[in-house]
Amino acid sequence: MAKRVQYRRLLMLLVLLLAAFCGLGYRLVDLQVMRHGELKVRAQANTQREFLFEPRRGDILDARGNLLATSTSVKIVCADPTLIGDRQRDVARVLAPFLQMDAEQLAEKMMPRVFRNSRGELVTNAYVRLKTRVPVETWEEIRAALSRMSFGVDEKSLSDAERAFYNGLRKRAIFAEDYPIRVYPNQTLAAHVLGFTTTSERKIDRHVLHEITGREGIEATMNSKLKGVPGWRLTETDGRGREIVALREQDVEPRDGLNVVLTIDSVIQHILETELAQAMEDHRPISVSGLVIRPATGEILAMATLPTFDPNNPGAFSADARRNRIILDVEEPGSTFKIVVVSGALNDGLTRLDDMIDCENGRFAFGGRVLHDHHAYRVLSVLDVIARSSNIGAAKIGIRLGARRLCDYIAAFGFGEKTGIPLNGEVRGIVHTPESSAWSKVTIAQIPMGHGIAVTRLQMAMAMCAIANEGRLMRPMLVSRLEDADGNVVGRYSPQFVRQVVSRETAQQMVQALKSVVTTNGTAPRAALEHYTVAGKTGTAQKVENGTYARGKYVSSFIGFFPADRPELCISIVLDEPKEGYYGGSVAAPVFRRVAERVASYLNVRPDSEENPMLQDAMVRAGDPSAQVP
Repeated sequence: MAKRVQYRRLLMLLVLLLAAFCGLGYRLVDLQVMRHGELKVRAQANTQREFLFEPRRGDILDARGNLLATSTSVKIVCADPTLIGDRQRDVARVLAPFLQMDAEQLAEKMMPRVFRNSRGELVTNAYVRLKTRVPVETWEEIRAALSRMSFGVDEKSLSDAERAFYNGLRKRAIFAEDYPIRVYPNQTLAAHVLGFTTTSERKIDRHVLHEITGREGIEATMNSKLKGVPGWRLTETDGRGREIVALREQDVEPRDGLNVVLTIDSVIQHILETELAQAMEDHRPISVSGLVIRPATGEILAMATLPTFDPNNPGAFSADARRNRIILDVEEPGSTFKIVVVSGALNDGLTRLDDMIDCENGRFAFGGRVLHDHHAYRVLSVLDVIARSSNIGAAKIGIRLGARRLCDYIAAFGFGEKTGIPLNGEVRGIVHTPESSAWSKVTIAQIPMGHGIAVTRLQMAMAMCAIANEGRLMRPMLVSRLEDADGNVVGRYSPQFVRQVVSRETAQQMVQALKSVVTTNGTAPRAALEHYTVAGKTGTAQKVENGTYARGKYVSSFIGFFPADRPELCISIVLDEPKEGYYGGSVAAPVFRRVAERVASYLNVRPDSEENPMLQDAMVRAGDPSAQVP
């Protein structure tokens, strides 16, 4: 009987052992086979760590290496509610003065909240952002204040766990993340050239990568060169979260963005902007813009338009203030466009500077319209048509040139196409051809006057540069080179020749005609310089609104270059709806002169004459109060 009982017990034990081994085997199969992939991922998540390293965005420098845009880091102040316990109000009272936030709102943000994670598990939030864009200095002050926090208890008498809680609250409950921002140390200087950026967050697996992206200007067009490439590190950690260097699998350093060096000279840019600001005060236009260009290379030394904005805070300014009117606005150019038709006729041998043209005493009927001059001119030479800006004279030259050839020269000078400047949003302008429905009988006479065609301010300036550059049209140049963080040149941009618009001889004849504009016989004596011979052209265009010319609204301009026979600089000044005068020679030419004098002095441009004999008389006749009669 006893043996039977023993056998039964042994049998039961064997059955239990067999069941245990079967259960263990099933569990092993479940863990090692059926759930192998899931558990491998979870195991790696516990020990394997991936770190992302953000690259530094490259700087933007002017032609002389002065800083125009750079990147720096601020802090995002965060909290881990699981480490704060019930001390939210105590912590909030410390943080509020530094973060300039309400203490009650801060305390509410730091309250723990329970939610389900991606695996359906209930967890408490361990991350909450309190404030972004906190200066590094402020964060250091916050850390110091937290380390001195007192909670009104004798911590020496507390248990180890309680002391660890308060220690963790001071050191780890409030932490900060780096947050990159773009800084423009000169505020509004060259704002429309530089543009602005935005900072966004991109999630890569479990990591958040902060990216600065260019939205306008050079920041946008050179974004791929400036932004750099992120780095990463794939490694393993021990139970305390310390890296096991020997198990580091991948370690790729970030590649910082390249520095972009512009052709812009910040001193010349400042000169231009201050003189444009003075013009805004003197004439109260809707806007005023200016360009300073080297005609031989197309390098833009300064580009500005007012109103402007601060790229450090672009959202505080209207879209109108952020618009670069020099490449985005189109308008009838007025008389500055006469350089196109006259140079074309000279180039085709259809006229000479000393040919005489009957200007009809200021009224000329053509194509069912009556064209007018601002003065009742009778017979003028072609040179005087330019000097005195005769609309009728230019119209008759255009008729002589013919519609087809006129359109050929319009295209050759670059109108109707983008200049190729490295700024986003540039428009082509509006150019009609004889085949289009917009072309009428009178169009051939209107376009030579600068009517019936719409151009950008940059296009018009580059056309004048082509005349100054012996008929060679250049592509406008804003970027000089690319450098790495150590200043080594990794890429260089060269001047780009577009096409020969007119012959060298024709360009020289046009220079002679344009010199006469800046004399007592021309429309811009107030653009004359003391030690330099200036060649240029005025423009006064009535604005078009709703398909008709608006009474009393004009776009006034002067584009000139000097020294006339070996040009170093071309300067364009355009005012939109100026008050207190509206002729280009009276409102834009004086601004040109002030900019030219200051820039020539800064660059030490060699004078082409010790004394300009025409200047004194020109200033007196123009009523310039600074002129002194000997």
